[in-house]
Amino acid sequence: MTGGPGEHVYQVRSRQERFAGAVFSVVSDEVTMPGGGVATRDYARHVGAVGVVALDDEGRVVLIRQYRHPVGRAIWELPAGLVDVAAEPLPAVALRELAEEVDLTAGRIDLLVDLHTSPGWSNEVIRIFLARDLAEVPAEKRHVRRDEEADLEVVRVGLDQAVAMALAGEVTNAACVAGVLAAARVRDEGFATLRAADAPLLRPTPPPPGQPGR
Repeated sequence: MTGGPGEHVYQVRSRQERFAGAVFSVVSDEVTMPGGGVATRDYARHVGAVGVVALDDEGRVVLIRQYRHPVGRAIWELPAGLVDVAAEPLPAVALRELAEEVDLTAGRIDLLVDLHTSPGWSNEVIRIFLARDLAEVPAEKRHVRRDEEADLEVVRVGLDQAVAMALAGEVTNAACVAGVLAAARVRDEGFATLRAADAPLLRPTPPPPGQPGR
């Protein structure tokens, strides 16, 4: 939506692509600012991602520990992956990542929460799902993990323990923190506030040059 009465309407005067990759691109926009000035804003345009809070019948959540090169160490995360297959429904992406990363299927999947992971520099949106009724993928059908994923550590911890890990700073991945906190809240509410897995996802992104910001 455009700005209301008295609100500045941000407009992109020009855009220059600085880098283009398979996962994200980096652009520079000249944007009109309140007071009549124009400022340059550099940011990443991301393909988007999904994450999965997989909750078993004993109330345990599946966490993975994976090396992440930008931070130089392994960190606790949820099973997650990129939205990099054209037209693939997001619940299907989530179930695919669950099978590929932790060898699990789910009989039920619901929507937990949507996140802008770092809106100061990226338009990335990650949708977090809650997966239940878990079952093991047969050994002969399991995905062969490569690169950093070949070194994954997979554990199951009680959901309340996962929340405690997040609050203690042991879990710092934004999607994982948000996912376990949201899962604990909906569990305490009897799972009554879950949204449908196929609920529409808004993907706000800076407008093209000449168009007003929303």
